[in-house]
Amino acid sequence: MHRTAIVLFVAAALAAQNQPQLKVPDSVALERDIDYANAHGTKLQLDVARPKGEGPFPAIVMIHGGGFRGGNRQSYVPMAVRMAERGFVAATVSYRLAPKYQYPSPVFDVKSAVRFLRANAGRFHIDKDNIGAMGGSAGGHLALMLGLTGGVALLEGDGVHAEQSSRVKCVVNYYGPADFTRIYDKGGDAAQVLPQFLGGSSKYAHRAHIQASPLNWVSPDDPPVLTIHGTKDPLVPYEHGVWITGKLIANGVEAELATMSGAGHGFHGKDGEEAERRTVEFFERHLKTKPSGRKVFLSNHARTGEVLAIDWPSGKILYTVPNAGGHDVQALRNGNVLLTRDSKGVVVEVAPDGREVWSYSEGLKRPLSAQRLENGNTLIGDTLLGKVIEVTAQGKVVWTYENADLGNGRMRESRRTPQGTTLIAIEAAGRIIEVDATGKIVWSHQFDAVRKPYLAIRLANGNTMISNAEPGEVVEVDRAGKVVRSIGSDDRVKMGWASGFAPQPDGSVFIVDYTGRRVIEVNAKGDVVNEIRNPAWSIASISTN
Repeated sequence: MHRTAIVLFVAAALAAQNQPQLKVPDSVALERDIDYANAHGTKLQLDVARPKGEGPFPAIVMIHGGGFRGGNRQSYVPMAVRMAERGFVAATVSYRLAPKYQYPSPVFDVKSAVRFLRANAGRFHIDKDNIGAMGGSAGGHLALMLGLTGGVALLEGDGVHAEQSSRVKCVVNYYGPADFTRIYDKGGDAAQVLPQFLGGSSKYAHRAHIQASPLNWVSPDDPPVLTIHGTKDPLVPYEHGVWITGKLIANGVEAELATMSGAGHGFHGKDGEEAERRTVEFFERHLKTKPSGRKVFLSNHARTGEVLAIDWPSGKILYTVPNAGGHDVQALRNGNVLLTRDSKGVVVEVAPDGREVWSYSEGLKRPLSAQRLENGNTLIGDTLLGKVIEVTAQGKVVWTYENADLGNGRMRESRRTPQGTTLIAIEAAGRIIEVDATGKIVWSHQFDAVRKPYLAIRLANGNTMISNAEPGEVVEVDRAGKVVRSIGSDDRVKMGWASGFAPQPDGSVFIVDYTGRRVIEVNAKGDVVNEIRNPAWSIASISTN
C-alpha cells in the first residue's frame, strides 16, 4: 500500500475512534451485525435502522465507498439512523473487497442484500415494493449497478433468496464513477485502484472495464436516478455525473444531476447538509408515493397481453388481467372491467380477483371494441365481420349494423352516444360515421385517409372528440365539422399515434400515445400535467374509474 494511502487510512480510523458515541432516538430501532449472506466463505453483514412501529416502511440500501478496497458499512450508520427518523428502513451493507475479490463480486453482494431484505420484509417491517439504493464513490457505482442491471442474469450471482427480486425502485449516486474506460487521465488514484478491482489496467482488462461501467448498462426501463457530484472532485471527475445523467435522460429515464459547485470528493458542512436534503427529498418522492385512488385501465397488446390497472399518476401497477393482446377496455361501475380478447374472438367481463363473470363470443371473429351500455347491454364491434352488434346480458343480439366499408380490419372503435346513436371509426377510410337505431348514417366527419381515426366520443356539449394518427392528434369538432379544440397541434405535446382517450368532466383528457408508448393527462388548457412512459407497452385503449 502507498504511504499516502496508509496515512489516510490511519487518520480515518483514528477519527472514527474519536467520534462521540452514536445516540439512537427512542423512535428508532437499530440492529447491528446481521448476517445476510456467506459468499464463498466470507460472511457478509448489514446493520438496520428502522422506525419503531408496524409499518411497512420504504427501505434504503446504503453502500459505503472506499475505492473498492476499503471502507466499512458503519460509516453510514449515523445517516441510517437519521433516515429511520424520517420514516425509512435504512440498511448499511458490507461487500467483498479487492484485491482478493474482484468485479463482479461486490455487485453480487449488494444484490444479495436486497434479496435478503425482501425475504425478511416482515422481520424488518419493510415495504418490499419500495426499496431504493444509495452510495458514495465506489458505493455510488454499486448503487448505480443495482439500479441499472435489474434482472440481468449475468450479474445476479448465486447468493441466497434467489426467488426474490434484486431490483430497486430508485437510486441516489454520490460521485460514483460511470465509465471506467475514461477515468485514468483525470481520476486521481485510478491507476492504483482499478487494476486491483477489475483484474488489470484498461489495456489488459478492457472488457471488464466496459462491463463494470454503469454507463454501458443504461436502458429505458431503468429506475429514476439522482446523481450528486462536486465540480472539483479530484478522484471521480464531475463529467461522470454529466455522462450518466445525460444518457439516462436520452433513454427516457427520469434522472437529475445535483451539481455541488466547488465541492470535492466527499461532502462536508453545508455541502453535506444540502446533499442529504436532496437525498431525502428524492427518496420521499419516489418511495413514499401513496396511491391516489385514481385508477386508469390500459389495454396492453404487447407480448405480455394484459389489461393494466394502474394508480394515477404514480404509475404503480395495482393488478393485471390477461387480455391475449386485446385492444379495448372499459372500467365498469361494479368494479369489474370489460375487455376484448380480439385474437380469441371473445369479449369478457372480469372481476379484480381474475374471475370471469360474463363473456360473449358467438359468431365473433375479431371483436376490437366493446362498451357496456347504460341499459346493461354490451356494444361490440367486430373489425373482420364489418359489424357492430348490441347484445343483452343473456347473449341475445338486439341490434346490428353492417357495412362492407367496416370489414377486413378497416374499422376500429365504436361507441354509443347519449342520444342513442352509434359513432364508428373507419380507420382505413379516415372517416367517422354516426348511425341511428335504423342503421341510417345521420352524421359523418371525413379526414385525410392518412390520419387514421381510432376512436370517437360524443361530449356533453354535443361536439365529438376524435383521436388520429400520423401525426397524433385529438380534436374536438362541432356538428358542422369545425375543429374547436386540438391536442397535439402545437409544441406543448407531440404524439406519434393518438389511439385511445378518456375525456374527463373538468375538460381534461387522458390520451394514449400508442407509438410514443406513453399515457398523458392534458388539462383543459392543453398543458400536459402528468405522463407515464413505458417502452414495453403497446397500449391501444384507456378507461378511467
